[in-house]
Order: sequence, then C-alpha cells, then structure tokens
Amino acid sequence: MSRSPSFSVKSELSLQLNPESLRQWVVALCIIRFDLEQGQLIEECYPPGCLTKDEESEIAFSSFPDSVSQNHNRSSIHDCIFFFRSRRRENSQASNGAPTEMNAIGKELSPKSTDVRRSKSDNKAYISRYMYGYVFNRQRHDERLKRGGEQKSVVILSHSPYSSVFRPLLQIMGPLYFDIGKKALEHIAAYVSMWPAPIPGKLMELPIGNATLKVNLPPAHSLPLESGMLFEESASSMAPFLPNNQSIPQGLFHDSDLFGVFRALLLQLWVLWELLLIGEPILIIAPTPPQCSEAVASLVSLIAPLLCSVDFRPYFTIHDPEFAYLNSLQEGDTFPPMILGVTNLFFLKALRNIPHIVSVGSPAPNSNRFALSNRPSTGRISGKSEGFGLQQLSLKKFSPSSFLSAVKLRRDGPLCLMTEHKEAIWSTYSATTKPDTSILNRLIDAGMSPRIEESMSVVNNEILRRHFLELTTNFLAPFGPYFKTTTPKEGSSPFVDPPPLPPFNADDFLASLSARGPGKFLSKRMRSNWLDLYRRFVKGPNFTPWFQRRRAVAEQEQHRLWRQARIYTSIQQFITKMSELEVVDSFDAIERHILGEIQLQHSGKASADSIATCQKLKGDLRAVFHVLPKDMQQLLLLNPERAALLQGSPEHTKLPGRPLIQLGALSTTSPRYMVHT
Repeated sequence: MSRSPSFSVKSELSLQLNPESLRQWVVALCIIRFDLEQGQLIEECYPPGCLTKDEESEIAFSSFPDSVSQNHNRSSIHDCIFFFRSRRRENSQASNGAPTEMNAIGKELSPKSTDVRRSKSDNKAYISRYMYGYVFNRQRHDERLKRGGEQKSVVILSHSPYSSVFRPLLQIMGPLYFDIGKKALEHIAAYVSMWPAPIPGKLMELPIGNATLKVNLPPAHSLPLESGMLFEESASSMAPFLPNNQSIPQGLFHDSDLFGVFRALLLQLWVLWELLLIGEPILIIAPTPPQCSEAVASLVSLIAPLLCSVDFRPYFTIHDPEFAYLNSLQEGDTFPPMILGVTNLFFLKALRNIPHIVSVGSPAPNSNRFALSNRPSTGRISGKSEGFGLQQLSLKKFSPSSFLSAVKLRRDGPLCLMTEHKEAIWSTYSATTKPDTSILNRLIDAGMSPRIEESMSVVNNEILRRHFLELTTNFLAPFGPYFKTTTPKEGSSPFVDPPPLPPFNADDFLASLSARGPGKFLSKRMRSNWLDLYRRFVKGPNFTPWFQRRRAVAEQEQHRLWRQARIYTSIQQFITKMSELEVVDSFDAIERHILGEIQLQHSGKASADSIATCQKLKGDLRAVFHVLPKDMQQLLLLNPERAALLQGSPEHTKLPGRPLIQLGALSTTSPRYMVHT
C-alpha cells in the first residue's frame, strides 16, 4: 500500500510531547474499532481522558461508513478518507473545565439564531462549539473472520477546519498505525506538538518524521468565531475587497475538489451559490462518506471570502444527537439553516421538509485508492479533451427520451434515489444569477485518463474558484462604505475619539442600492430581480455574523490609524487653538487612551510600543492639564487615579523609530491663565 508523503519513524530521536502546543492543532488522536457484539468502540485515545462519554459515542458512530449505503467490494483492503463536524458537549473535559456557550438544540438551530461573539482571544484554553473529525477508515475483507472482515478507523480530532493539514497527515498516520500499532499515535502527537502555532492565511512547513507538509491555511476571516482561537484579522484581506494575491486561499476548504464533485451539475453551481449565500438548508446525498463530505466542503468553499455561518455537517448520521430534533419537525415547520451530507437514504423520508436536495457522486469503484487523496472525479462526459460544450453540460440537445427522463425525475422527486442513484438537484428555488457560459467553456475535459484527469481537475477547480471568488466579492462590494475607516484630517486633533463608522439600516441600504444598481459586474450576470437576492441575504444567517465581524475589524483598523496619529503628533500645536470646552474634551479623551493602553498591558495583549506610547500620552495629558483653570486642576487632582497619571518628573521617552519627546513636570499653575503682576 503506497502512502504519500513517505514517512519513517526516527527511532534515535527521543520525542517529548508538549500538550499545550498539541492543543493548538489537535484535540485527540483516536483508534476506533467496529465490534460485532458491542458496535463502534474507541480502542485508543491519545492524550487520554480528553473526551466525554457522550462525545466518544458520537465520534465512534461518525467514524464509519453507513452500512445501509456502503458498497462492499471484493478487494482485500479498502481505505477511504472523509471528515465530519460535530457539536461539542457542554461538560467537555477538553475545555479545561470551562463551559462552552451552548443553548438547547432547538434554539441553537433556529434560523433566526446568529451567535456572534466578539470576545478576545484567550490562548490559555482552546474552547470550541464544534469539533472536526478527520477519518482514515480501513475495511479488510477476510472470509476467515466473522462477517467476512473487519473495520477500523484512525481519527484526528481538532477544533480547526484545517483539511489541507489533516488529510495529508492522515495519509501518513493511517497506514503507519496499521504497520506499528498504537505507538503511531504517540509519534504523530509528539511531532505535531513541535509544530509552530498555526498562522491563518499563510503557507506553513510542518515537519512530520522525515517528511514535511507544505500547506496553506485558510485566512482568519473565514474561520468560525467558535474555533476558540481568534487571530489578528487584517482589514485589507477581508471582503468586500478583492485580494491582492489570489493564489492565497480566501476561504475554508480551498483544497476541495469542486469540479470533481459537481462535474455532472456544473450548470447548477450558480443556484447552489445563491442557496449558500442566503443560508438555505440543503441535504446532500452521496453513495459514500468521502463523496458527501467532499461535496459539503466544496459548497462551503463556494461563497469565499464570505464567512460561512450556516451549520454544516460533512458527514451526518442518524446517531447524531441533533437528528432527533430535526426528525421531530412537522410539515410546515421551518427547517434550520444547515448543510447536511448523508449517505443513508433513510434521511429522504425522515427529513421530508428540507427544501433543497442535491444528489452527487457515483457508487464507489472496486479500488483501494484513497478516495480523497487522489480525488477521482465523479461521473463521465464523453467528448474530446478540448472543453465542456454547453450541450454536454446541460444536455440541451432536445430528444423525446431526455425530455421524458427529466419530467420523470422531477415527478418522482428525490425518492427515486431509493431505487437508483442519480446526480440531480431537487429545489423550487429560482436563481437570480445566470450561469456564466464563458467560464464553463474554459473548463477542460480530460477524457478517460485518471492521471490527466487529476491534473485537469486542478486547473478546472482554479477556474471555478476564482470566478465564484470574484462573484462573491462583487456581491459584497455595496457594503463597503459601512467599513470605510477615516484618519484625522490635516490640521485636526487626533487626540479626540474618532467618528463612528456609518450606521447600517437594512431598509435604507436596499433603497439606496435599488437607486444606484448592483454594479457593472453583477448587472451582466443577474436577472432583474437581483434586489430580492440582497434582501434575502440581509435577512439570512450569514449576513449578521459577517457584517459585525467585518465592522469589528474596520473599527480596530480605525483605532490603529488614530493611535498611530496620536503617537506622531504633539498636543502642543493644537492647545493654543482650542476653546476651553475642547481642552476639557481632549483631556478626557487622552485619559481614556492612557487607561486603554494600561488595560491592554495588564491583560498581556499590548503592542510592543505600548509602554512608550503610554508615557507619550501622559506627557500630552500633563500639557493639556497645564492650560486648564486652576480650580478645575484642583478638582481633577481629587481623583487619586487621575493624580497618579499626572504625576511625573522631566524625562525623555523614546518611541521606536521616533524622535525623543520631552515630558515636563507637573505644575498647578496654568500658563494660559497665568496672572501677571
């Protein structure tokens, strides 16, 4: 069995596990066995004791293909890789005893519920509402064993959706475990604990044995706030602005095979893009877990660089605790905004009121190839390797048989999948965006050669991903003015508080947008009802989390710009031009800025120049204090904390890369109001 990249354990090295560093990447490494009498059992968990019993049960059930839909092949060994996403239980030991912010399932899944938390990063505890499980599943067929074989899964659990890291890591760890046993977990955990902290949006080189994983991590603005590890986000890298370097990933799951999964449904990608954009619930059915998890990941990646706030489950089973709530929904109840990837056809009956159903993939071939590492495309379209014609894609060439088949498919509905698997979409949604035929005509058909097909799929994925990145960015562009930062105007004081960002009102925004239009790019690609799409987006589950997070980053950037201006500017040049009221306002503002710097210093989150900045601002505070009336000075000094800020002796404070600033001693005599005799 080949594995890529190659790996060998360096026995001469004495590897020491750093638990704190390990938790930056991984919650646990597990070995799960399918027992004939007891079902799924966690055989090994490293580090031990990091999961609750409920979590162990849920993870065990999610780590095996559904027996209902699994295609049993006759090869001796069959490996596949897929991943799932599950909600963390409230009393999880992995959160160091701190309870996660969870509500009842019904409230949590409510379409009106948008949990937007803008808390600051706490690197001491990696707490998350969700956990990702990356699974290497091996089925070994042996007629000498009970039921003719056995199943085991090697699972990496993480708070982070770093598929670009954990998929190749599984290709090493999975076969290694079956070679050397549970020692593989200890070796892999020790290597991972030596990795540097993750840096979102960057290319990282992560050593693992004699191999090195070179991976791009998704940018910070695409990571859910529930990840428990918040990173610095740059205002320049976030939508609605086009990225400067489009080779850098702009969203989650940028490595997913968008083209391969939806090859038979390419004309429907624009419908799916809109459904994701407005947060509609979608059920994705595929024959195997690798195919359905890849389809969900591809859909999430479709709306980059928008933050996806819809609850997505790459591989969802009836054993998930939230299935009971979803199954209890009656006809007429609103289905919560979720993307569910399933293989069990029972969901077609259990979740009858889910409005959009997508069927992708084809039954697994008799192969022991990695299902995701080699990324075989699903379905075949005949033709030369010169591009996908529209007739090939949409089958618009009329024939009575194709027309009758389409009518029958629509009439039978998704329940026709119970007898035969077909790739199709069932939805009553009418899309606003028209398929871009120029993009479709650029896609390349590789014919029947798997090797050429894999390389061409990379090219096609790049074409599709760049188009939808541009489409989403242009769609978000009208919100740009609400994130526009300001700097102090020339000749104005930077010591006062900056003006607030423009307030947002949905009705006013839609009225203004209706008057000026969506812009040239979208006008060519959308129908006349384009405003309805904006209206549904603003009311949907993706808008508020993205908008509030984007506003927070803009406010942070504006704070940085004004702080920088205060560092470079002396208050002395403004004092003589100020009225007494402006002097008092400046004093209050500078005092707040100093207290803010001190608070950051105490929390350990201050910048490198915070101490020098604080000293410079104290000098400005004393300068303003000097020009206040004497009775006001005496009143201010009654506050001990304020008096402490104003105390000082002549000293020089040096800011990095800036000239020395002279700080004067405190005087209770105001030079501006001094009485001459």
